[in-house]
Amino acid sequence: MLSTCLFPAAGYGTRFLPATKAIPKEMLPVLTKPLLQYGVEEALAAGFQNMAIVTGRGKRAIEDHFDVSYELEHQIKNTDKEYHLTEIREIMDKCNFIYTRQNEMKGLGHAILTGRPLVNQKAFAVLLADDLCAADEGVLSQMVKIYEKYNCSVVAIQEVEKSQVNRYGIIAGEKLDDQCYRVNNMIEKPSPEEAPSNLAIIGRYILTSDIFDLLADQKPGKNGEIQITDSLMKQAQQGKVIAYKFHGRRFDCGNLDGFMDASNFFYTQFKER
Repeated sequence: MLSTCLFPAAGYGTRFLPATKAIPKEMLPVLTKPLLQYGVEEALAAGFQNMAIVTGRGKRAIEDHFDVSYELEHQIKNTDKEYHLTEIREIMDKCNFIYTRQNEMKGLGHAILTGRPLVNQKAFAVLLADDLCAADEGVLSQMVKIYEKYNCSVVAIQEVEKSQVNRYGIIAGEKLDDQCYRVNNMIEKPSPEEAPSNLAIIGRYILTSDIFDLLADQKPGKNGEIQITDSLMKQAQQGKVIAYKFHGRRFDCGNLDGFMDASNFFYTQFKER
């Protein structure tokens, strides 16, 4: 059973300065909910109960958000504002939140390795909160079905413009059906000339636990960081990585354009309800 979803949340969010000087980027709100809460809700809907969060200095707001605020709840109790806390209360009742700190920013692979003590099972999910996804069935829920079918690591992918491949890990592989590829090549942030395709990995993974040993032995790669794609490539050489072209829409909320697109999209949905 898959039960733990790991959230790397130690980054500085420099693209949103000065807002992120005191507020974690994962706590930036799209409408009335922070990005991280959308991610936790997606993981919960996919059957994950343990939310393992890798934080850093200045990230206490994350722990406070998923905790009881006695003063606030006392002030709004039995008022017409009390319902605003219904969703977060339900999340807190259904989930276990566990935390550790990443002391140095050494890449996504290092962040995942830092979360190793929080993961005690054969496979687990990784969700990057600034990749906000809107789908009738959550992206992680879709990926759980793929994992159950192939019983190996799964990465979510989408097609991107060739001019944008240098922002992503790019895969190539054997096409299994309209949505799935068995990965045989993977390059982190290649130039358009180097890219084996335009299929880009986005911030959703299901990883088998052997990824930790691969990450622990891995030397720094692109930009001097521990890249998750390098360890995934070692799994792929054994035929143990499936790339899944998910159903839904993804917003890159790590930049201002994507963040505003997400805000407009969810506001339109809110008004239509």
